[in-house]
Amino acid sequence: MKELPTLAFLPFLALTNVFVKTCAAPPVRPVLTGPGMAYLGSTALFSCAAPGASSPLTYDLTLDGVVTRTSRRAERPASFALRVTERSGGSYRCLATGGGGAGASDSVRLTVVTPPSNTRVTSEPSPPVVYEGARVTLSCVVTRGSHLSYTWLFNRSEITSPSSSFNLQGNTLEIAQAAPEQAGLYSCMAWSRIGDVSRFSSSSEILVTVKVYVSKPRISFSVFKEGDGYRGNVTCWSRRGSPPLNFSLSVDDKEVGSVTAAERPAAWFSVAVVPGLDMGDARCQVSTDVQELTSDSVTLEVVPVGGAAKVEVEHLYRADSKLAAIILTCGVSRGTFPYVSWLYNDSVLPAEAHAEPLFQPVLPQYVLADRGRALVLAAPGPRESGYYSCRVRDSYDEAGPWVESPAALVHVTDRILNSMPRATPSPETPQNVHISSLEVITMAFCCFLLLMLAVGVACVYAMLHHRHALTPCHCLRPAGSTRLQNGTCRIRTRWWRCHCDINHFIFL
Repeated sequence: MKELPTLAFLPFLALTNVFVKTCAAPPVRPVLTGPGMAYLGSTALFSCAAPGASSPLTYDLTLDGVVTRTSRRAERPASFALRVTERSGGSYRCLATGGGGAGASDSVRLTVVTPPSNTRVTSEPSPPVVYEGARVTLSCVVTRGSHLSYTWLFNRSEITSPSSSFNLQGNTLEIAQAAPEQAGLYSCMAWSRIGDVSRFSSSSEILVTVKVYVSKPRISFSVFKEGDGYRGNVTCWSRRGSPPLNFSLSVDDKEVGSVTAAERPAAWFSVAVVPGLDMGDARCQVSTDVQELTSDSVTLEVVPVGGAAKVEVEHLYRADSKLAAIILTCGVSRGTFPYVSWLYNDSVLPAEAHAEPLFQPVLPQYVLADRGRALVLAAPGPRESGYYSCRVRDSYDEAGPWVESPAALVHVTDRILNSMPRATPSPETPQNVHISSLEVITMAFCCFLLLMLAVGVACVYAMLHHRHALTPCHCLRPAGSTRLQNGTCRIRTRWWRCHCDINHFIFL
């Protein structure tokens, strides 16, 4: 009967033992490690451990509060390998239970990064063909991709930083004012990086064309012989302009031809001409999709060579008064297209100076300029002395008559080479006087000094004149006079003496 009370306390003791063990168990504090970013389609590895845990634990990996993976009861830290999908991004936690305790780790947020793909370049305007000074905007567009950076290439060279030529912002490249040197091939590369791993996608190249505005056209013409007649070759050209350009020629406001220049800003037209006859006024027109310009007019008149020819000689000297060169110029009274040939001591000079020893003892050293109208003796010496003359004919008629000038003597001596002759000024043309700034200042100072000296002399003169005018002066009565009437006394200031003007004296 005594054992019954003892058996009644056994359940109570068992519950007490369990409660004591539970309260005595240390808390479970798991630690979760894992990547913050991961590429779509890659594997993300998470690790969960509970430092200080004395008994095997069960680990659960949760995503936004939902258990996604569970590890079996183990004493080692648990690892979770996840295949990253578009839904893998979020906040992950690790739950550890066992040994009479449970705990949750801090959260680790995973961001899913989508690699770029199908990168291409778009433009505004499209296609990217603009005139200089216009704005061009290029955009780097991808079909898929996140967390991207962009690199731009111009003619396959990287554009490293924004400049006055390019403005980089986000996935766009802006050319504020396009210039011809910015025309070329552009491409972009979209890329992302996680740690040491990069994923990128490159676009194809796009051609940006910057057109140059066409300048005012110019017109010129030449003449050539064709059979028994003559033709005029009219040239229309512009100094700048991007092809294609539409050129047209009109004579007396009537269009005679048109052509499209596809390679360079120039065009040629053939017209009939008659020497000595005015064929009319010709003009060139050039047009593009945004411009239309007209040249100045030129008269299609060919004047044959005629009249008299003359040679003018000019000597050029260096700063040290030594002869530097001699220029001979051939002039003719009339002729639109003269062809000039030079003669030295009645021998025809070639169109180009030769350097062969055979010619050196005979011909001078010379250079032709101004379409052969000027003969330049660049290194004049005694060998260049002699008689020079020129003859002129029409350039378009090789069988035409010549007009020859009288010979001009060029005499080069050592005295002429080493000294410049004094120039005699013409009575009609005054000499140019070159005055330096120092001389001007000196002359101005001298004039100012002379003016001050004159003013000082005048002041001294006025002071002395005033002083002696107040000095008393006594006039003596002439001998034998009894009284003085109308006597006025004054000072002769130049000699500093008293002078009396006596009008009337009464003598006894």
